[in-house]
Amino acid sequence: MDYSYESEHTKFIRELIKKDPKLEEKRLAARNIWWDKKLDKEEQKHFNEAEDPMKPYVYFGG
Repeated sequence: MDYSYESEHTKFIRELIKKDPKLEEKRLAARNIWWDKKLDKEEQKHFNEAEDPMKPYVYFGG
């Protein structure tokens, strides 16, 4: 099997990163805004306990 294939998308991303090396730092900073968070177990527990259970037949009135 030929593992040397590289998609057009991958080539584009590699070239983009070569042109702007700070792009990786910007990507990581943006990722940290939404994804890389430490979870507070106690807060998560309260959040889960406060959730109302889903009612049956949610797509019908009543």
